[in-house]
Amino acid sequence: MFLIADSGSTKTAWCLVNEQHLKFISTKGINPFLLDEVDIAAILTDDLIPVLDDYGQTINLEPVSDIKAIYFYGAGCTKEKAPVVAAAIRKVFNTNARILVESDMIGAAKGLCGDAPGIVCILGTGSNSCYYDGENIIDNVSPLGFILGDEGSGAYIGKRLVGNCLKQQFSENICNLFLKETKLSTQAIIQKVYRESMPNRFLASLSPFCARHRDIPEIHEFIIDCFTQFFMRNVNLYNCPELPVNFVGSIAWFYQNELKETAQKLGFKIGTIIQNPLEGLIKYHSR
Repeated sequence: MFLIADSGSTKTAWCLVNEQHLKFISTKGINPFLLDEVDIAAILTDDLIPVLDDYGQTINLEPVSDIKAIYFYGAGCTKEKAPVVAAAIRKVFNTNARILVESDMIGAAKGLCGDAPGIVCILGTGSNSCYYDGENIIDNVSPLGFILGDEGSGAYIGKRLVGNCLKQQFSENICNLFLKETKLSTQAIIQKVYRESMPNRFLASLSPFCARHRDIPEIHEFIIDCFTQFFMRNVNLYNCPELPVNFVGSIAWFYQNELKETAQKLGFKIGTIIQNPLEGLIKYHSR
């Protein structure tokens, strides 16, 4: 029996794998660049452990003590930060199970490509990409976060959307529609972006506005430009036009038509697009 996690800044998707039985669980996001060991341990204790205990009673097992391996793939899990997550997991589970903590990028690569090479991209709250040779990440263009980079992500789309509306770069109708639907004032936006925690999550929460109004030509062109920036400032730098470009993440999934349109215009070949890599990771670790 093993436990797999795919974590972003907003939420973490877990799956407990026990032979043919799968238990899916969702908790708050765990990113060690945003949370310390105490914060991470609190999420595990409050959101994950009770669900595992309840599920264990239904199948006459004790998952918390019977888990043999925990594979955690998460945003912000660099070599420097991964030990923070591993320490929190070890503390909460109090287990001798194998604990592997790696970046969400390698998790996406394993989940999307398995043992095959490809360009692997994450488009969720943030964005990231890499050149994967079927075993290791050979090259990774730094995403730089939502202030300096994260092109094509939910936070990036939300940031540009807000800026365009407040600086009246969109038509008056779109600007008014945005403020009406979100029920936000300029002052409230400034407060949430510059004075409150997790501004990237707030900005990403605004991106569905574009999905709701993608039939408006102005919004459609805006979405295409956001993805164009992602391709040109990230994917294009790998210089591997023969490899398929694979995507995982909520933004990639819900905007896949626009993503495919952008790729076709720029001459990139789209591979697989999935919402999360858990299914592929379950297969990968069940081999």
